[in-house]
Amino acid sequence: MACRFRISMGLLPAFSRPRCFFFNTRIKWKVTSGSGSLHQYNKASIFHQDQVALKMEKESQVQIPRVKLGSQGLEVSRLGFGCGGLSGIYNAPLSHEEGCSVIKEAFSKGITFFDTSDLYGDDHHNEIMVGKALKQLPRDKVQLATKFGIIRFEGFSFGVKGTPEYVRKCCEASLKRLGVDYIDLYYQHRVDTSVPIEDTMGELKKLVEEGKIKYIGLSEPSVDTIRRAHAVHPITALEMEYSLWTREIEEDIIPLCRELGIGIVAYSPLGRGFFGGKATVESLPTESLLAMHPRFTGDNLEKNKLVYARFEDLSRKRGRTPPQLALAWLLHQGEDIIPIPGTTKIKNLENNIGSLALRLTQDDLKEIGDAVPVEEVSGLRDYDVFADYCYKLANTPKK
Repeated sequence: MACRFRISMGLLPAFSRPRCFFFNTRIKWKVTSGSGSLHQYNKASIFHQDQVALKMEKESQVQIPRVKLGSQGLEVSRLGFGCGGLSGIYNAPLSHEEGCSVIKEAFSKGITFFDTSDLYGDDHHNEIMVGKALKQLPRDKVQLATKFGIIRFEGFSFGVKGTPEYVRKCCEASLKRLGVDYIDLYYQHRVDTSVPIEDTMGELKKLVEEGKIKYIGLSEPSVDTIRRAHAVHPITALEMEYSLWTREIEEDIIPLCRELGIGIVAYSPLGRGFFGGKATVESLPTESLLAMHPRFTGDNLEKNKLVYARFEDLSRKRGRTPPQLALAWLLHQGEDIIPIPGTTKIKNLENNIGSLALRLTQDDLKEIGDAVPVEEVSGLRDYDVFADYCYKLANTPKK
């Protein structure tokens, strides 16, 4: 039996070490009267423009490192790619051809870790799209993650299901849609609080033994659920929401994962696009799910705009874009944390990759973190429809 929940607001679209070093040269100009001061100012302006151009050229050549995700042997690119948005979450969905083009471009730039789900897109649009892209890429060079566990019912209601039979059914369906023989990392998308996690994990363990999946992951599990699941079969990674404005997992989940050797894949690393640029904050597309998100509506949005303005000022002062600074902060939280930002635009993809070039000191990290005080962020971190399935509530019955 599935746990059910319902949404009442209209039609819900488908769900979606090498590092480069740069030197910031600062020149102090003495302001005086006369033409000499203007000449010096122009020199400074031209110098700054040249430095920015040089920086952009170097960042376009950033080599994306490869790192271990968890302690079970999985190796991925330091930055992953969340594919859900290609099928319509924050914008209108792309065609399969357009989506494949973005995925192939990401791969050509060194991203090899791609994340999808059987939930994203109408009629599993996203898995099918990713499968088409994979046919144009070397399969053994790609780390493919997908998810199961959230199901849809008629009447705009959704549920969570984690019975052994459902686990197997979903896995086999995903393999077919993706056109692959195995899935590198298979997550339970949300924990079914009516089914002992041992039952769900038992079936996932069988799928590993059969070679249909290589590694097991969970998304939004509680501390108790993680420990119990890990006792059945080692968990490779947790997919958790983590960004500058959502940091609650620092209290309990991150320490536990480091104790157990579990990696963390950070979804919504740009705060569901909040740190992606002023356009997201000022105007949302009519088809965007964000129009229903607590942090992007009403008074909450107006308050959060003040947070964004402060962060944008800091980014400008550092000569970086807001998404680069937000991703760099997250990347510096540990090499066991892999952000998976998504985008439908190549220029945003290049911008995100540029975050890998930033080297931040502890003072830098504090300044960035202080610019987005979590206590000043207004609104719950998830949609109301998923509030009951966040990790702090994701305990399952004892076996």
